[in-house]
Amino acid sequence: MTHHIQPVTLQNEHVRLEPLEPHHTPALARTVDAETFRYFATTNMPTDEASARIEVERLRTAPASLAFVVIERATNSIVGSSSYLDIRPEHRGLEIGRTWITARCRGTRVNPSMKLLMLAHAFESPLFEGHPAERVQLKTDARNLRSQAAIAKLGAVREGTLRKHIILPDGHIRDTVMYSITRDEWPAVKAGLEQRLAH
Repeated sequence: MTHHIQPVTLQNEHVRLEPLEPHHTPALARTVDAETFRYFATTNMPTDEASARIEVERLRTAPASLAFVVIERATNSIVGSSSYLDIRPEHRGLEIGRTWITARCRGTRVNPSMKLLMLAHAFESPLFEGHPAERVQLKTDARNLRSQAAIAKLGAVREGTLRKHIILPDGHIRDTVMYSITRDEWPAVKAGLEQRLAH
């Protein structure tokens, strides 16, 4: 498998992110409902343990990516997953995506907490031959207004729409909305996330 980023465990007061491993599969399968994957470009819906095992192995071995499970520290339970994707060492860039959170935790501190950890690691650690990331991108289905609102709330800049970008398993030809955060913008984004979590 090709990570280009060393696997690492990240944690704060609210969540712990651990590199995805096969032993996480049963608990991860219990976090997923069909609605979770409505906008995902995957044919494998990990809603039972057998399909989750396939999805976990796909995520773990995907090139230029690093998948995490999201653990809610208050309950010590797995509540979702997120990944670094499209890791591009030569350009010091990556994407945060393939994110899902169990319905119980949507709209709570879980998402801003995990984004704070992943963004801080990207922008503050020497990931690329001693250098931090210069750009982190996020993207979502143009129909997924909840996701767009969540990304905008992070402080990411909406860059535009990739038209007719991906054909989904149901045949829908998806427009993809692109966002990014640059290293210059990170201090303000970080301050906003920390303020949200403080309240």
